[in-house]
Amino acid sequence: MALSDQPAAGGPEEEAEEETLVFRAALEAFGESAETRALLGRLWEVHGGGVAREVALERFRVIMDKYQEQPHLLDPHLVRGYKTFLSLFPHEVADVEPVLDLVTDQNPKDHETWETRYMLLLWLSVTCLIPFDFSRLDGNLLTQPGQTRMSIMDRILQIAEFITRPDVKRSKMAEFLDWSLCNLASSSFQTLQGVITMDGMLQALAQIFKHGKREDCLPYAATVLRCLDDCKLPESNQTLLRKLGVKLVQRLGLTFLKPKVASWRYQRGCRSLAVNLQLLAQGQSEQKPLIPTEDADEDDDVPEGVESVIEQLLVGLKDKDTVVRWSAAKGIGRMAGRLPKALADDVVGSVLDCFSFQETDKAWHGGCLALAELGRRGLLLPSRLVDVVAVILKALTYDEKRGSCSVGTNVRDAACYVCWAFARAYEPRELKPFVTAISSALVITAVFDRDVNCRRAASAAFQENVGRQGTFPHGIDILTTADYFAVGNRTNCFLVISVYIAGFPEYTQPMIDHLVTMKISHWDGVIRELAVKALHNLTQRAPEYSATQVFPRLLSMTLSPDLHTRHGSILACAEVAHALYKLAAQENRPVTDHLDEQAVQGLKQIHQQLYDRQLYRGLGGELMRQAVCVLIEKLSLSKMPFQGDTVIDGWQWLINDTLRCLHLISSHSRQQIKDAAVSALATLCSEYYMKEPGEADPAIQEKLITQYLAELRSPEEMTRCGFSLALGALPGFLLKGRLQQVLTGLRAVTHTSPEDGNFPESRRDGLKAIARICQTVGVKAGAPDEAVCSENVSQIYSALLGCMNDYTRDSRGDVGGWVRKAAMTGLMDLTLLLARSQPELIEAHICERIMCCVAQQASEKIDRFRAHAISVFLTLLHFDSPPIPHVPHRGELEKLFPRSDVASVNWNAPSQAFSRITQLLGLPTYRYPVLLGLVVSLGGLTESTVRHSTQSLFEYMKGIQRDPQALGSFSGTLLQIWEDNLLNDRVSLPLLKTLDHVLTHGCFDIFTTEEDHPFAVKLLALCKKEIKNSKDVQKLLSAILVDPACIGTVHMCTQTHLWLRAPGPHSARGSALPRFCGMVQFPGNVRRSALLQLCLLLCHRFPLIRKTTASQVYETLLTYSDVVGADVLDEVVTVLSDTAWDAELAVVREQRNRLCDLLGVPRPQLVPQPHAC
Repeated sequence: MALSDQPAAGGPEEEAEEETLVFRAALEAFGESAETRALLGRLWEVHGGGVAREVALERFRVIMDKYQEQPHLLDPHLVRGYKTFLSLFPHEVADVEPVLDLVTDQNPKDHETWETRYMLLLWLSVTCLIPFDFSRLDGNLLTQPGQTRMSIMDRILQIAEFITRPDVKRSKMAEFLDWSLCNLASSSFQTLQGVITMDGMLQALAQIFKHGKREDCLPYAATVLRCLDDCKLPESNQTLLRKLGVKLVQRLGLTFLKPKVASWRYQRGCRSLAVNLQLLAQGQSEQKPLIPTEDADEDDDVPEGVESVIEQLLVGLKDKDTVVRWSAAKGIGRMAGRLPKALADDVVGSVLDCFSFQETDKAWHGGCLALAELGRRGLLLPSRLVDVVAVILKALTYDEKRGSCSVGTNVRDAACYVCWAFARAYEPRELKPFVTAISSALVITAVFDRDVNCRRAASAAFQENVGRQGTFPHGIDILTTADYFAVGNRTNCFLVISVYIAGFPEYTQPMIDHLVTMKISHWDGVIRELAVKALHNLTQRAPEYSATQVFPRLLSMTLSPDLHTRHGSILACAEVAHALYKLAAQENRPVTDHLDEQAVQGLKQIHQQLYDRQLYRGLGGELMRQAVCVLIEKLSLSKMPFQGDTVIDGWQWLINDTLRCLHLISSHSRQQIKDAAVSALATLCSEYYMKEPGEADPAIQEKLITQYLAELRSPEEMTRCGFSLALGALPGFLLKGRLQQVLTGLRAVTHTSPEDGNFPESRRDGLKAIARICQTVGVKAGAPDEAVCSENVSQIYSALLGCMNDYTRDSRGDVGGWVRKAAMTGLMDLTLLLARSQPELIEAHICERIMCCVAQQASEKIDRFRAHAISVFLTLLHFDSPPIPHVPHRGELEKLFPRSDVASVNWNAPSQAFSRITQLLGLPTYRYPVLLGLVVSLGGLTESTVRHSTQSLFEYMKGIQRDPQALGSFSGTLLQIWEDNLLNDRVSLPLLKTLDHVLTHGCFDIFTTEEDHPFAVKLLALCKKEIKNSKDVQKLLSAILVDPACIGTVHMCTQTHLWLRAPGPHSARGSALPRFCGMVQFPGNVRRSALLQLCLLLCHRFPLIRKTTASQVYETLLTYSDVVGADVLDEVVTVLSDTAWDAELAVVREQRNRLCDLLGVPRPQLVPQPHAC
């Protein structure tokens, strides 16, 4: 790799922000081109130096690593590959011996210098090409009596291969071949050394038969082929050896055959795309192809070894590795070009035998590669196109299931390559009979293939055919929509591009047939769902065909024994029926105008047939439940004439049973099935349960709501989730007169109780249901049982606001965040609803509480919840239709968060969010909630969150250092937060960390000038309360000491617990020791009390705590030199540093008491332990 002389395409990249998650993908150019050139230019200066060389090498690696995922950015600047280097080496006659001497001096067993040997061998290979006999370089070989110097030729033979030189082959070729074959025969691919030896021998032989003249190599070809057969390379598991074997075999075959251009090959004539397009523009056809003639050498005998060579190449087409198949395909093409027409046609027939469904995908792939090679070389005559196109069309849709996935991607990609090659190889009239089939197949692959590589390959092949052939229907129009880049998005292909292409009648039915035949039964559920959606869209392009031809096929597939076919066909029935309804509705006609009675009855019977066959059970039942729920939804939307039919009861049973059994459904399918059932219920009720416009059937309403409310008390969390969302999805006429009852039941679900405290998902879904019901019933004065009004709005707000403090945690993490997010969304939706209709219902204290709760969430540590909270906060702030009333500090907020800056800020990034959120600390109403959220963020685990929240907090405190009133308000709020959250580890633990930061950075130095400042007194009191009765320090140590990086934290954590002679379980309670050390800076009783607690810790029962306490006190006394007098400081420090604090307590207690005397605090007295009765 080397730098080219081409200038860089762009300037240096700007330094990317640390939070950018896709940094490498954001690079646009090789910005370090100049620096890399400088590094390479200084190689001669640093190659011998240790440190300089290491620095340069490391910097080069850092630069290159940035482009590992975007190596194409380096292409304009770097030269890669040995072939480019060869022309840069000096290759004069005088260079031969110096290079040879350098190579000879190398140690082949030194693996550290392999790069040097590699470059020297490349250099030597260039010097071997000089057009002079090497004997001229030998001079006088007799240098001294009795000694003979080795000739240049022999020296090179020891280290390199240059047998094909005229002067070498005469005397050394036979000897070298004999030596190579002996090594090949004596080596085994079962051993590492054998693999290495065979690798070298095969490469050398392949190069000899590639570059040597045929007349020189022919005498040895049969012998080499026999030796190669004996090696049984196809049985080796080494890909490289099998590839080299195929490569050597084809070289031997080409040696057997005379080099010639087959006169019988097909020649298109002019293959210039520019000329072809110019001729077409002038109304002329392309140049006439040359007519194949009979081969004059048809009667030539084909050497005996050719048949064996072709047989081995055909076997190579089925190899398990692509590189071997590709090499075999090229060999087939080269060999066929030298064979007589009849034999070449036999080879084509043998290649076509690969396309049997009894063969593996490897054989299909190799066959496609071989056909492409034959076609582009003109060796596939037009008479064979009928057979070839038939198998290629099958290959374009080849997809065989293997276990939980499928194989065939490489086959489809290679089939696209065949179509691309044919576009360049044949004159348009030869392919004219196949244009319709090929164009449809390529369009289908480009739009509906699962893999992006295949879609892009098909698009490229289609484009090539449009340009070269000019006969594809609507080719230019399709290419502008389905180009190489457009087909990269799979969803866009299925749902957008397909609709456009289906607008051309030549492609409509083939696309629909492909979806029905291949895609709705696909093994990948995502493909099945995209396929049925695409079928919905394409139905509008061919409604008659879909109703009369497609729909009966789909109905027959709903009882298929194959699960995926059954699932996809039911979904397809639902989508096609709904699409036909939409078409009928545009003309104010019923859907039955498109679907006959048999089709309607078939749809009605799907559920009962599945139920009778017990297909709703087991894992397959999950797919059936989801599919039938979608069917219920679509048929209800399609207004099928099923009013009063028993099928409605069956559908209702399925929905209820699905919601009741959600806990039995696998977790990865549960959400999708739950959503499908809820959506089905909503449409089913809206269509079939309305007795009169706006009125529900009383019996159904009573039964449904009573049953659903009872299910809200289920011991299964998922059942609560399902029926909560079901109640939220009910239409307004079913809630009429029962609204209060439903809201009461849902509010009960959102409450946290000891027996169901670990049901966060049911609380989340209960909140979603409440918010959705509010949107459904709307706002209406004086109707608490029908709509939101003054009588029930406070209860709704209470339920939503009450869940803003849900911080439930389990093995999944902060699951309470789901509840808080749902609560924020519900608060926003309800508030906007009231603001539009009756803003007077939004009371001032409610609005203030909403804004404060959301502001707290906007300053907490989880990025996605923080971003959502900020979005809610700004939506409420900037809503102006009309503005939300009673927003505290609206004017200041609009200045801090201008509408123009909202969209440009990435609120997920801590660096951008915290610097703005901390500005709310200056507003009294928001100070407490925002500081509470910041405290939690500062004590988090994410490095970027901790760093940026800390920086933002310090920036704010720096601005109020000279404002005693603001600093006092801030400190008071901080202590109030601690007091309100005593023993609440979620807040108190990070708060201790926050206090450590602010005390260490001297943020409260102004308070140290006053003796027994109230802040210090209250801080000490809260610290004592926080660690009271903390226990189990051994559990704490075992939990934290696992990570060596946390040992410092362990020290802080464990130092605390002597205070009450009891161990403590939490790391942050252990953080009280630095708090005591930090409080030493406050003069008066606070200092004496802090020193007393530290002295108590020096005699804790655990040695680690004693040692850490001594270390902390030592550092504290050196930091705050005024704590003890100068006359005793040296003695105190000496005692702390020289005492073995992990010794026996009796010894330690004596030194501790001595320190108490020196520090001027009373000696602690032992408390007698009470005896058990």
